[in-house]
Amino acid sequence: MPHPSPVIVAGGGIGGLAAAFVLGRQGLPVTVLEQSQAFGEIGAGIQLGPNIFRMFGHLGLTDAIHQVAYFPPGLGMNDVRTGERVVRVPLGETAVATYGFPYGVIYRADLHQVLLDACRGLPTVTLRTGARIERFTQDAAGVQVHLADGEAIEGAALVGADGLWSRAREAIVGDGKPRVSGHVAYRAVLRREDVPPHLWSDDVLLWGGEKTHLVHYPLRRGELFNLVAVFHSNRYDEGWNTFGDTAELTERFAQAVAPVRELLGKIETWKMWVLCDREPVADWSRGRVTLLGDAAHPMLQYLAQGAGQAIEDAVVLGQAIRHTAGDWPAAFRLYQQARYLRTGRVQLTARFYGDIYHAGGVARELRNRMFQGGQESAGFAGLKWMYEGIDPDHLF
Repeated sequence: MPHPSPVIVAGGGIGGLAAAFVLGRQGLPVTVLEQSQAFGEIGAGIQLGPNIFRMFGHLGLTDAIHQVAYFPPGLGMNDVRTGERVVRVPLGETAVATYGFPYGVIYRADLHQVLLDACRGLPTVTLRTGARIERFTQDAAGVQVHLADGEAIEGAALVGADGLWSRAREAIVGDGKPRVSGHVAYRAVLRREDVPPHLWSDDVLLWGGEKTHLVHYPLRRGELFNLVAVFHSNRYDEGWNTFGDTAELTERFAQAVAPVRELLGKIETWKMWVLCDREPVADWSRGRVTLLGDAAHPMLQYLAQGAGQAIEDAVVLGQAIRHTAGDWPAAFRLYQQARYLRTGRVQLTARFYGDIYHAGGVARELRNRMFQGGQESAGFAGLKWMYEGIDPDHLF
């Protein structure tokens, strides 16, 4: 069917660009509205599970991703107080043999750039910046998006990929502010030459402790070293990309083993964000409007799946639209029906893994013994359902 009016995508982050690329590849006209004055991503490294590489293969982006990703040989956890190994899962060829796809890590800006370049290569995708959405309306013929400068844009449908504080979600779900977890994350990146050899690790390595953890891994083919320190703090209700308090960080990790304290001491300036999520919902669509990524199902970062689930969303959305031949409300219902249980499971499991990483007392002892003994699916192995991903060619 012809689609003279574009699909409007609110938000030019990873999820929004993935959706625009998927729909643009299918021949649909797409207009991406990004409120910032330029396209870009805030943040440092992110992990890419095998389920995400399955999506890259479906989208024809594998080669572009492989040029900028790093593929760690293992994924492990150490006890931050004693230094003992809790668990290590081999990745590399083992991940490919197990899941059919690798496990990688990538600089967030590099992933965003791959998607941005892919969208720019499609004549069907229009990219706009400085376009802040104030409100939208819809009727049987389409949607009308009203920008802060007074401009009104007509579209066939609206995909809200506008993140945790989504304006589109406010209109559709109306569940207020995000749920503040009580955890904050400090992030920083070092150049390889600034990391002493005895502190370097090729693995994705998490140091878990009571109400704290540090995770680090290489980026950009080993040129950089990404660090994220997380701890419980009630000082913040919200915040993103603000400067962290080094004194508080030092205090929280005062009982950590020497290598952790030495690594943290290498960073002079940290960027901080408050970790939030929302309760899972089953219905995030209304008529010709739907949500995607953090706007639909924001999750804590403990499973490193936020970007991956947004990309899965985009692929499933494209297949649902193809399956329903231009019936937007039907497509959006089909899309969310295919997604909400999986994304809800990731949201809730991420909370649980935060408790595992931050365990103290008896819970810490049980975690260490179970993981070290290979019992109870050894933690990471219990995530096979997540890493196996979805088959985009057999959804409907």
